Amino acid sequence: MERKILGIKLADRVKCSEIRKRTQIQDIVDFVAKQKWKWAGHVARLKDNRWSLRVIEWQPRNGKRSRGRQARRWRDDLVKTKGNTWNRDTRDRDEWKRDAEGYILQWMDRAS
Repeated sequence: MERKILGIKLADRVKCSEIRKRTQIQDIVDFVAKQKWKWAGHVARLKDNRWSLRVIEWQPRNGKRSRGRQARRWRDDLVKTKGNTWNRDTRDRDEWKRDAEGYILQWMDRAS
C-alpha cells in the first residue's frame, strides 16, 4: 500500500525500510508489540481481582496442555523476555519501560 502511495513499483527495487522512512508510517508489528507491553504492565499492576488479571494468571485445572505444537499463550512472550517474575517486575515502572525495547526487538525478529 505504501508503494502505491509513493508510486514505487517492485521493479524499482526500493527497500521497505526506505519506503517506511519516506511515508513516516509506523510499522504495525512495532506498534502491536509496544501496546502489548504497555497493557501487560498496566494489568499486572492492578490491585483488585479483575478478570483481566485473572485471565493472565489462569492455569488449567489438570495442568496439561494438548498434544502437538503448543498454542502460544498471551503471557508466553512476556515470560520469554523477563522470566517468570515479569509480573513482579512491572511494579518498577521505569525499569519496565526500559525493558520494552528488548521485547519489541524480540517481536520484530519473530515477525521477519
